[in-house]
Amino acid sequence: MPRQADRAFGLRAASGGVKKGGQGKEGKRAVHSFQTIEFHKSKGQHILKNPMLVNTIVEKAGLQSTDTVLEIGPGTGNLTIKLLEVVKKVIAVEVDPRMVIELQRRVQGTALGSKLQILQGDFLKMELPYFDVCVANTPYQISSPLTFKLLAHRPMMRAAILMFQREFAMRLVAKAGEPLYCRLSVNTQLLAKVSHLLKVSRNNFRPPPKVDSSVIRVEPRNPPVLVDFKEWDGMIRFCFNRRNKTLGAIFKQDNVIQSLEENTKLHKALHKGTDHSMDMDVDTIEGVDFKKRVLDLLESSGYGEKRSAKISEDEFMDLLGLFHKKASVSRVEILLPATAVPREAFLPPLEQRPPP
Repeated sequence: MPRQADRAFGLRAASGGVKKGGQGKEGKRAVHSFQTIEFHKSKGQHILKNPMLVNTIVEKAGLQSTDTVLEIGPGTGNLTIKLLEVVKKVIAVEVDPRMVIELQRRVQGTALGSKLQILQGDFLKMELPYFDVCVANTPYQISSPLTFKLLAHRPMMRAAILMFQREFAMRLVAKAGEPLYCRLSVNTQLLAKVSHLLKVSRNNFRPPPKVDSSVIRVEPRNPPVLVDFKEWDGMIRFCFNRRNKTLGAIFKQDNVIQSLEENTKLHKALHKGTDHSMDMDVDTIEGVDFKKRVLDLLESSGYGEKRSAKISEDEFMDLLGLFHKKASVSRVEILLPATAVPREAFLPPLEQRPPP
C-alpha cells in the first residue's frame, strides 16, 4: 500500500521509514511528525491496514445506529474510526498505553471523540459494561477465554464479530464428523450459533502474522440452554480425551470410573437431607457395581459404540440427561466433575424437542 494511503487511513506505524534521498528539511520534519510505533507480536498486535477489509467487517456486523459496540484491542484505531461513524458509542478496551494515546489522538478535536470511551486494562480481568455488539480484531493469544467471557456476559449481547487465527476459527464452526471438530466446537455451539463470514489473508496486517485469519459471527443462544456448564464440560473433557475412541472404551477406563464414583459420593454427602431424590446413604454406594451401571447405560442407549468425533452437541446433551435419568431410577447419581444440575434443566429427549 502506498505511504499516502497509509497516512490517509490513520496508520502512524510506518514500517519502512524514509527513503534514501528524502532526508532534506521537509523529510526530517515528516519523520519527526510521523513517529513509529513498535508493534509487539507477543501481545497479538497485528494492525489491520486494508480499509476495504475494515469496511467489509463493519458491514457484516449488522450494526444499528443506536448500538453500543465493544471493541477489544483497537490498536491504532483503524477499525474504531469506522465503527464510530456508524454507531452511537464505541467502548474500546486496550491494554497498551501507547495505543491508548494513539487512539485519543485520532479522535481529538473531532465529532467522533464524544462517542468513544476507552477502557485501559486487561480485558480478561475487567468487569464489562453494557454493550449490544462486540466487533474485534482479537488478540489471538487470548482467543478462547475471550470467547467464553463474552458468552458469559450479562445482559446478553446480540452478537460478536471476531477475527481469529483461521484454524481456531474453523474449530469454533466445525460440525460433528469434520476433522477439526473438538471440545472447543461443542462447548461454543452449546452456548451460541457460530458462522464463518470471511477468510482474511495475513498480508492485510502490519506486521503480518504467520498464518491467515478468519472473521466469524457468534450469536448467543437466547434463551440460553439451562445446564451447569462445569458439569457439561466435565463430561466433554472425558469424551474428547480420545476423540476417536468409542464412548464405551473411554468410560470403562479405571481413572474415569474412579472420578465418577468419587464425585458421586461427594455429591451425596453434600446433599444428604436436602435433595430427597438422593436420600440413599453414602455407604450403600460401595455395594453398587458402578462400572457396570455406567457401561450398561451407554450400551442400552446406543452411545457405547459411538465416537466423540461424530457426536453432535444435541446428542451430548441427551447423553448428559441420560446420566441423570438413570440416577432417578436406580438411586445412583452418576455425577460428572462438578455440582449437580436440577433435572428440570435438561432438554427433553431428542425426538421430543421442537425444531431449532
